Amino acid sequence: MAWSFYPLGDSAVLVEFGSGISEKIHQEIRAAVRGIESRPFSGFVECVPAFTTLCVYYDLMGLRLTGRKMTAFEHVCSLLRDMEKSAAQDKEVLSAEVIDIPVCYGGEFGPDLGLVAELNGLSEEEVVSIHAGEQYLVYAIGFAPGFPYLGGMPGTIAAPRKKTPRLRIPAGSVGIAGTQTGIYPIETPGGWQIIGRTPLALFRPDQLPPTLLQGGDYIRFRPIGLEEYRRLRGIQP
Repeated sequence: MAWSFYPLGDSAVLVEFGSGISEKIHQEIRAAVRGIESRPFSGFVECVPAFTTLCVYYDLMGLRLTGRKMTAFEHVCSLLRDMEKSAAQDKEVLSAEVIDIPVCYGGEFGPDLGLVAELNGLSEEEVVSIHAGEQYLVYAIGFAPGFPYLGGMPGTIAAPRKKTPRLRIPAGSVGIAGTQTGIYPIETPGGWQIIGRTPLALFRPDQLPPTLLQGGDYIRFRPIGLEEYRRLRGIQP
């Protein structure tokens, strides 16, 4: 599908790749990001990918417009159209590596596990088995630093957001909202149903890159017990 361009304020272009969430569209977006970042145009600032779109930010002063025949938006769109042709030829296959995310389900770390089970007519053990039995694709990072937008959760364990969000969700909490699942990288308010917690740090501002997960990664949740959780967190018994 041809790229569609829309202005986003006076210093960004929103590029739309399609209307449905799919690995094919995700791969096209990744190819576009690689192409733009490997051959950045004058004034380019950054790319921010999402499920079906890519936002390209630019610096108005850095565009070096030589005439008044084009607006800044039109100029950037013309540059991106040239890049679209080469991005279409990028056939890189998505990484097959699967990142292991250990999770301690239920108890104090998963206060909503029982509710998710009850809503779906399942036992808590069945919810954990289904949740940990899938491979998830990280479509994008956003909302909070390091928060992964994942695809691949079965609808059999779907659960609605809470009507009243909690004021504090601990970092590492694994939640479900609708047919999505995700991991809170930092302590923040939130309305997702919390079913467990990982001891891993998803946001690491002292490292490069500062997030454990990146768009295009695959992850799998692995159930662990409290003892292993404490060991991985470095908590002394």
